Amino acid sequence: MIVDNVLPSDYAEMLDVWENSVRATHDFITEEDIAFFKPIILEHAFPVVTLKCIKNDVGAILGFIGVHQNKIEMLFVLNAARGQGIGSALLKFAKDHLAATKVDVNEQNPSAVGFYQHHGFCITSRSPLDDMGKPFPILHMTL
Repeated sequence: MIVDNVLPSDYAEMLDVWENSVRATHDFITEEDIAFFKPIILEHAFPVVTLKCIKNDVGAILGFIGVHQNKIEMLFVLNAARGQGIGSALLKFAKDHLAATKVDVNEQNPSAVGFYQHHGFCITSRSPLDDMGKPFPILHMTL
């Protein structure tokens, strides 16, 4: 799998990947939450992180990762592409090339917690609210 650069022209497609992934893996997120987060991700998150993606053979984005400083801020994979090593390849790239050593994970998403633990991350602390003050407990993990 080739990890590719992301251009601002990719943001709309990446937002679709984000929404598809969230709907498949975050059953605690409501429609109102999705509507709340979408413009924040598009306008405020994507522009400030280092973004990398993996595309299929026709150029469609299958998954992406965003890193700021040494923290993974986002890692999302299309539901139909889960289990194919895309998340692992993106995570390996972030660890090897972007010095990523930290990640925050929704406690209510046990598959994501297990994914990061499988890749060597350990829970170091917990916050009862997310960064937006919403009641989604966050697990802070480090390598």
